[in-house]
Amino acid sequence: MKPILIVDDEAPIRALIRLTLERAGYTCDEAATGTEAADKIEANTYDLALLDIMLPGPDGYELLDYLRSVQTPVIFLTAKTAVADRVRGLHLGADDYITKPFEPTELVARVEAVLRRCGKAQGTLAAFDVVLDPAARRVTRGSTPLHLTPREFDLLEVLLRNRGIVLYREVLYERVWGLDAEYDSRTLDLHIQRLRKKLGWKNEIRTVFRVGYVLERGE
Repeated sequence: MKPILIVDDEAPIRALIRLTLERAGYTCDEAATGTEAADKIEANTYDLALLDIMLPGPDGYELLDYLRSVQTPVIFLTAKTAVADRVRGLHLGADDYITKPFEPTELVARVEAVLRRCGKAQGTLAAFDVVLDPAARRVTRGSTPLHLTPREFDLLEVLLRNRGIVLYREVLYERVWGLDAEYDSRTLDLHIQRLRKKLGWKNEIRTVFRVGYVLERGE
């Protein structure tokens, strides 16, 4: 995969985005101004750009036009109250938007969704001795295929894409069962138990008391 370009004039926000995406297995590049971003877009190819709208130099709207010409998908980063900015960005061709402040899990989910729609999703995901192929919806342990239910597969994919990040139970449930599903902690816990058994992961998926679960990073 090619890198994801993060364009924001606030260094702490760029650092948070970069840390979150790199933990999920992506590589990143950064720019603090519109001019710096334009130079990097001209010199490099990116799978996705995360653009703040208000930037020194060319703003996010101008960069959007440039990125569309090279067929790079764009997610806008906007202030929570800037509804007009979000609407304008979508009308101009942005693929999605994320409001500040944002949850790391939401950021990863939206990035994954846009990359899938654009045919630029990551290849295989791996942890310990397990490999998951999202496109083929296949999981192997060593050289042995594992038979997971659709929910178990989706749950494992979320854990792999957020490896090392503690995920709240409610977030996991929403990501796997959907926004409209009524939250059921017992159902989630049961699926985690079954997943541990099928994968042979007794300690790799760790329970975080009163919070949720985390897939350990290992060595």
